[in-house]
Amino acid sequence: MSHTIRVVTVDDQQPFREAARALVGGTPGFELVGESEDGEAALHLVQEADPDMVILDVRMPGMDGIEVADRLKAEDRSRVIVLVSSADLRPLSDLAWSCGADALVRKHWLTPHLLRGLWAAHRRR
Repeated sequence: MSHTIRVVTVDDQQPFREAARALVGGTPGFELVGESEDGEAALHLVQEADPDMVILDVRMPGMDGIEVADRLKAEDRSRVIVLVSSADLRPLSDLAWSCGADALVRKHWLTPHLLRGLWAAHRRR
């Protein structure tokens, strides 16, 4: 990995933000550069922090992760958007791909190995 991958996490639930903070911080080559609890704030944070990857909850009050992902991809197609959910992914898959997300995964699947794999897959494109 040639440079540190800068990550922002967005989730309305504090326990998941804490878990994501630990996950990103414990993954060599990755750095958490910000976190947000809602979609509107996430748009501003991403603009300021300019991360390489955004880990984004699908279901949030107000602006959901699908809309945030769509807006972020419209601004910067090179940014990796990982949508996460604790719900069944099947009904979400069409929405996730239509908004330009690079991946849709269950929250409990997030591991250092998966983070590195998602970034490697992005680099191969």
